[in-house]
Amino acid sequence: MGIHYTYASTKSAKLMEKQAKREKKLAEKKAKRLAKEGPKKDESKTQALDPNKPLDLNFLTDPNEK
Repeated sequence: MGIHYTYASTKSAKLMEKQAKREKKLAEKKAKRLAKEGPKKDESKTQALDPNKPLDLNFLTDPNEK
């Protein structure tokens, strides 16, 4: 006779395998993309405010003014 499996009994195992395969594929793609781009450098450094200079409306509204 043997053991007969139904679709419902093997559904969860198949879904977990499919999810693991999908995550592995995405991780490989991400690793490949990061290797291709190289390390990212943080170029957006914030400038420190001068504590001796008072804040005025022009400074608050114009981001390019230094």
